[in-house]
Amino acid sequence: MIILGDNLIPFEETFYISSIEEIFNSKANSTILFNYDEKILKYCFENNLAFGVIVNTLKESIYANSLQAKYIICTKPLDKSIQDIAENYMFDSKILSIIENCDQLEKIAMDKIDGAIYKNLLG
Repeated sequence: MIILGDNLIPFEETFYISSIEEIFNSKANSTILFNYDEKILKYCFENNLAFGVIVNTLKESIYANSLQAKYIICTKPLDKSIQDIAENYMFDSKILSIIENCDQLEKIAMDKIDGAIYKNLLG
């Protein structure tokens, strides 16, 4: 299970952005996080960047996976639907559910979601 943002567990460097220009201010080798935006998504894909996309629909998750997102980030109950599709189509992207505290980790694990990301990393 992937857990990003927990104080107890070391995790990779992330950088939340809202525009392509902000990518240039991110640290090298950090994973860029952003709300679904086709321009940013395409830019990250074309420049071979590691990125996670916050999605609101199943369609957005399909595009994110097709453009090689490292993470597809969403809230409940969408996470379970996307995880089911991801398993069926063998997505390379990992599905992360947005959580506010560690008490929610057990529910994410019981739903067999790939992982969790703390809300405070998302801007």
